[in-house]
Amino acid sequence: MDSAAVERFEAGRGRLASLAYRLLGSAADAEDVVQDTFLRWQAADRERIEVPEAWLTKVVTHLCLDRLRSAQARHERAAGAWLPEPLLEGDPMLGPADTVEQRESVSLAVLTLMERLSPVERAVYVLREAFSYTHAEIARILDVTESASQQHAHRARVRVAAERRRGSEEVDLASARRVVEEFLAAATSGRTERLVALLTDDVTAVSDGAGRAKRLLRLTTRERVASYVRAGFKATPVKRRLAGGSPVFHIAVLNGSPAVLAVVDDRVVGTVVFDVRDGRVASLCGIAAADRLARLDEAWRQHGSDAPVVAAW
Repeated sequence: MDSAAVERFEAGRGRLASLAYRLLGSAADAEDVVQDTFLRWQAADRERIEVPEAWLTKVVTHLCLDRLRSAQARHERAAGAWLPEPLLEGDPMLGPADTVEQRESVSLAVLTLMERLSPVERAVYVLREAFSYTHAEIARILDVTESASQQHAHRARVRVAAERRRGSEEVDLASARRVVEEFLAAATSGRTERLVALLTDDVTAVSDGAGRAKRLLRLTTRERVASYVRAGFKATPVKRRLAGGSPVFHIAVLNGSPAVLAVVDDRVVGTVVFDVRDGRVASLCGIAAADRLARLDEAWRQHGSDAPVVAAW
């Protein structure tokens, strides 16, 4: 393949990866899809491709749809053992973030909610909300009618909005960070009553059980969530051994939301991502599975960090 064709593909690689990540919720899978797309681009009769960007977008989208529809993916996700892969602020795979819709579409909350959509609904939602494709363009990408694209988009918006009705307004990150810092201080010091006060009445929590649970742990009610968080942040020799040392805790921004990172020797061993609403925590998502933290860990090492919020645990 000539260098011009390679350069043309590489110029759009970031956009393709961002599209694949939103569709799959996995950076590792998105990279695989982009590489498969490159191989197809390499083998294609490129002289017959009138609009390379449209052709590449269609290939990526259909490869993602194939993965979403596969028996393995459907089983893994239906089994309740799946969470999106969190990405550090500034990761190019997060893609466009100029509008509220674009930022919202890459949040962990919406990536998780999109699991309830059909693969085609998910594709239409992402193409429309995050990349501003027209319904005529989406119809050509997905090989559906324009009216079908509009119907899929409407159903997807309704379902996502219904789940996000508790509060999808944008949050000031500086204010949210202060809430998370106070929450972390209460969790690590054992002040359960303060933890309860920092949670909304309808708080929810989901966790992969320190990366060791076969199914996701889901909690509701302020008391249950506070109790679980307190137990999780309580330092014990067993936890230190499992983590590979005594972690320090940093505050970071993942997928547009404030998060706590547990770091051992510059290695990210776990994270809790927060949704903050009206000065309190509305939801928490705890992830510690190594395969879900690989890209975040690499980015953290390259990014560097400020001093930890909790330096001794």
